[in-house]
Amino acid sequence: MDAPTPDALAAHHVRVKSDNVFQRRARLMQALWRERQALPIGLHRGAPLGSRLAMPWAEETLGNYLTDTVRRVVRREVVDAPPGQGQLYGRPRIFADLLSSQPLCFNLFGELAEDLPLASRVFARLMPGRVERVESVGFEYSPGRGDARYTGDKSAFDVFVRFAGPTGPGFVGVEVKYHEALGDAAARHRPRYEALAAAMGCFRAESRDALRAKPLQQIWRDHLLAGAMLEVDDWADGCFVFLYPRENTRCAKAVHAYRGCLRDERTFAEWTLEDVVAALRAETDARWVEAVWERYLDFSRLG
Repeated sequence: MDAPTPDALAAHHVRVKSDNVFQRRARLMQALWRERQALPIGLHRGAPLGSRLAMPWAEETLGNYLTDTVRRVVRREVVDAPPGQGQLYGRPRIFADLLSSQPLCFNLFGELAEDLPLASRVFARLMPGRVERVESVGFEYSPGRGDARYTGDKSAFDVFVRFAGPTGPGFVGVEVKYHEALGDAAARHRPRYEALAAAMGCFRAESRDALRAKPLQQIWRDHLLAGAMLEVDDWADGCFVFLYPRENTRCAKAVHAYRGCLRDERTFAEWTLEDVVAALRAETDARWVEAVWERYLDFSRLG
């Protein structure tokens, strides 16, 4: 995985000192996509940033989104959503930031939210033997932010899929990453996490210190949220999925370490973006699938 040259980064206004190698590649990919679409460049601290769209244009047009269907879903879920529903979307990032994983969630799963038969086939392929029929695809979902019955914090799934399976109603809660390196400081530890971990019974006892710290704690908290839903609510099946692009080695290393903390993986899965695109390609030849690939995964464009 070669890093883009400083001259290439500067030419496309994406020379950000804090970026690691994959982040440089991903940021340049987004800048090149914006240029191919002839979309107006945005600003960061008063200077052009190639991986950002101009505001308020980006919010007015939803230019960060790939299809009319996805834009319709974003209007419903974000723009026109009544206050108090619990979704937390970073603004203006969700409109203007091309690297953000929140727009990626909609670009990857928004079409499936409007085509449940296709969603059913794709998730049955990704989770064979568990998914028979997808009943809904939602975004930024929590069963109750701050609710002590669950994790008592603000954890939520980026994408939430309800399905019917052979044993009854089930869910898939997905955390989506793109350029993120999982370097954020761990959140305040809560006793509820320990109680849930013990009840789930899938964690190695010697792994608790690692799970409480970065880079694993965010993965752990979302996994615990899935475990809490299985404990509290009437679900027959449920799984937490961590989804990231294969070239993001920081995420890959973190997930490898996380899986080493598990005694069983019934409630946890690791998917790459490439896995999901392959499942989509196997079930549809719709142009939007290739648009997702070209925008987020076709690193051959970097030369």
